[in-house]
Amino acid sequence: MPDFETIKLDIADGVATLTLNRPDRMNAFTDVMVRDMVAAFDLTDANDAVRAVIVTGAGKAFCAGADLATAGDTFNYEKRLKARGVDDPFDEARIRDGGGIVGIRIYESLKPVIAAINGAAVGVGATMTLPMDIRLAVEGAKMGFVFARRGIVPETLSSYFLPRLVGVSTALEWTMTGRVFLSEEAHARGLVRSLHKAEDLLPAAHALAREIADNTAPVSVTLARRMLLDMLDATHPMEAHRLESRLMVARGQAGDAKEGVTAFLEKRAPVYPDKVSSDLPGPFPWRPTPPFKA
Repeated sequence: MPDFETIKLDIADGVATLTLNRPDRMNAFTDVMVRDMVAAFDLTDANDAVRAVIVTGAGKAFCAGADLATAGDTFNYEKRLKARGVDDPFDEARIRDGGGIVGIRIYESLKPVIAAINGAAVGVGATMTLPMDIRLAVEGAKMGFVFARRGIVPETLSSYFLPRLVGVSTALEWTMTGRVFLSEEAHARGLVRSLHKAEDLLPAAHALAREIADNTAPVSVTLARRMLLDMLDATHPMEAHRLESRLMVARGQAGDAKEGVTAFLEKRAPVYPDKVSSDLPGPFPWRPTPPFKA
């Protein structure tokens, strides 16, 4: 396991826990954290023993947003580009939205991702949870999509995920006002699955991860996760029918399908033979990630 500068990664009993680890800065987001988080998801994807990933924060905050150490130049990407001699704003070498890089990597995760929001989640601290699959939060946690109050715009894929998760009206209200709200409102509007006391948050997240790890076929979970995410913007139900049909044929002849049915009939726990690292069917990925360049 590599040494990370801004996060911790612990793996035990099939569950990886990725902890944002800058508690003295309320786990503020940095370029180094981008690299650390991407590397961590590379590791969890490559490890067949990992069945689910929990993301949480060290200390009292989940992530209080971008690190503002450079003050007014925090979001001056063009200044950074010029310092590197990059003129084309869509050159592949440009400084991309770091949150978006992390968000794309989470979207492409081969394992389910659970956010355990243990405290303040503001700015990128809120948006980085959107590509995650399930969000749990502590009671009274401050959350906010505050970009309009900083003179910038929503990032980390939030213009894609947020309206799909909470509806356009709520997404517009939260992003246009930029106001900070509590996790109770996030729960009421469907962003957060459940609220917990601080001491109960991680046990609840682990119980959810165990529900996946102990009862499901890893390849099936990987495929179902990506199927639902990719069909968010399908233009017709026929796209889903085509994809589901291809994958039902591919998985119906695999060892997991035989074991799943046999174990059910024999009233025993299944032992699924297929692995995410080697047994994803040929159609995957059916929608490769497009290049960043415009």
